[in-house]
Amino acid sequence: MVIGHRESVKTEPDYQIRLPSTTNPLDMNKVISTLFILFSGVTHQPGYSQDAATSKNPPALSAITENDLKKDIYAMADDHFRGRSAGTIDEMKVSVWWAEQMRAAGLKPAGEDGTYFQFFSLWRNRISPSSVISIGSRSLQLWKDVLVAQIAPAVISAPVIFLGPANKIDFEKPDIKGKAVAVQAVPDGINLHVSLPEWRYHRYMMTLYGNKLLEKGAAAILFISDDFSEHSWEYARENLRRGLYDIEGGANATVTSRAPILWLHKNASEWMKTDGATLTATINIEKFDYPSVNIVGKIDGTDPQLSKEYVLFSGHQDAHGIRNPFGTDTIYHGADDNASVNVAMLAVGRAFKNAPARRSALFVVHGAEERGLLGSRFYSTHPTVPISSIVAVLNGDMIGRNNPDSAALLGAQPPHRNSSDLVKMALDANKEGPKFKLDTLWDKTTHIETWYFRSDHLPYARLGIPALMYTTLLHSDYHTPMDDAKNIDYSKLKKMTEWIYRTGWKAANASKRPAADLDFKLER
Repeated sequence: MVIGHRESVKTEPDYQIRLPSTTNPLDMNKVISTLFILFSGVTHQPGYSQDAATSKNPPALSAITENDLKKDIYAMADDHFRGRSAGTIDEMKVSVWWAEQMRAAGLKPAGEDGTYFQFFSLWRNRISPSSVISIGSRSLQLWKDVLVAQIAPAVISAPVIFLGPANKIDFEKPDIKGKAVAVQAVPDGINLHVSLPEWRYHRYMMTLYGNKLLEKGAAAILFISDDFSEHSWEYARENLRRGLYDIEGGANATVTSRAPILWLHKNASEWMKTDGATLTATINIEKFDYPSVNIVGKIDGTDPQLSKEYVLFSGHQDAHGIRNPFGTDTIYHGADDNASVNVAMLAVGRAFKNAPARRSALFVVHGAEERGLLGSRFYSTHPTVPISSIVAVLNGDMIGRNNPDSAALLGAQPPHRNSSDLVKMALDANKEGPKFKLDTLWDKTTHIETWYFRSDHLPYARLGIPALMYTTLLHSDYHTPMDDAKNIDYSKLKKMTEWIYRTGWKAANASKRPAADLDFKLER
């Protein structure tokens, strides 16, 4: 299935904003924030009565409409924003657009410098095109003949030994210390019934076999593709050539020398076993500083004391930008992931504007979620309101697809549950409103997707803040250009939005803030 209109768009990363690595991120943030100061003017309406605030049904459900949700998704997932890749002009453009939507909906700016924005720096490390790799007399062209799966500098010259299929290696026998070990990739022991197996296969092979070889002293690992990794070559290339992203202080912000992990095409086994060759490689790393941004707005509460506390509604604006094509389309629109949640947040914001609650409502659209939850990691450690004032986080990720009568609430059962009070509010809200049949399997530690750990509620939960994630789960269009606005179930999206609003209304009006479970401890 082909969706979209850009047939000739080239892939990333060359159109990204590139700043010198010496740029002071604080100075950069002030400069860009000043440019967007015009979005800071918002008026405030008087609050509703205490009776309305404590009623079973929120008073402003009518502010949530299918027409608004559909209009907003079609705008956000349009080709105009080119997939909203983090660290690009496209993410900046959609962020400015989002600030204007917040202003029009009546949300006050709650970012930095009197704006809706909180800027932060992404540090990116990627393999430099100046890298050189050869085996014997064969010079290998980067990304065409060889994939580099370890984003780390390396200078190496080591003899190549071929150990055959990875699942047949006797790890106790071969003397591999100081050698470049070539193994044939095999799918044995790898569960391919998982989302995006083409993106994950290379990492799974490393976990299952490669790490053991490194422990034995291998100087490098050469995986020779099997049929599946050959099929996955283009997907893996698009991921690996992008490199690693992180915020300052993160594990991926800096890199150190490590043994190279290389992938070769399937036909390499025809010449590598007889060459008796030497792997010679100089792998260089380039480091860049890109801007990303959180968009933050609020609706003030009505209670003189409780208004100093916040219920935080969370989503992310970035998607995967422009990547390898599906058919004729290269734009990964991200309609469900995660425009569906962003437009829901905007609708909830309109509802709180029409009928403010006792506590304030805080809306944070996080940047760079797809790069590793970077916006939420940054905001949770650099909040624009006191972190102790955030009483609950209601995060969403993909809420507009699949069976119209089912959904999932992650963080609802131990060990992911960190607030029984907040879970009860969410479950009561579901019973009073949409009455979804709730899938509980995806919230279990045994689920292969480990979905709980892959969205923006996680940094807040790690701080002990009561947090939940609303989702309608994955589908076949996940992280493809087919995640388009026309494939959203807008009736279901409206019901999900109402569920989030109902939960938020309860949390924002309760006399006591939701209590955190004292024994909360994540399994990893």
